[in-house]
Amino acid sequence: MTTLPDCLYCRKDKRLQDLMIEIAPLAFSTLYLFKEQSHPGRCVVAYRAHVNELFELDGAELVGFTRDVATAARAIKAAFNPNKINYGAYSDKLPHLHMHLVPKYQGGVSWGAPFEMMPADKKLLTETDYTAMIALINAKL
Repeated sequence: MTTLPDCLYCRKDKRLQDLMIEIAPLAFSTLYLFKEQSHPGRCVVAYRAHVNELFELDGAELVGFTRDVATAARAIKAAFNPNKINYGAYSDKLPHLHMHLVPKYQGGVSWGAPFEMMPADKKLLTETDYTAMIALINAKL
């Protein structure tokens, strides 16, 4: 596992900061709040080292990453009470292992359908709102 120089998760540069805000380090990953919040509580869990596929992880790393995803999902459920959390791991355009955790609310945006990665009608919040959401999630971690 190596760091890819142009990987935004490895570099933690402006490209990452434009899309998400770091919430907390986890055992094998980092938890981020996705700035686009059409699904309140949407987060990303990004593996700390640079890998692209789950099968690149050894047994302990795979278990650790999966636990991090479950820990984050549990915190999102406790903080925002969605009806379901959808999980997305694509990495087509961004080759770094990460999992989108997308809370879904019955009757809400894309209920019963796949979520849009970047919807045309983006819902961006104020810094105060992001800070409050991060505090809610951190309190449940």
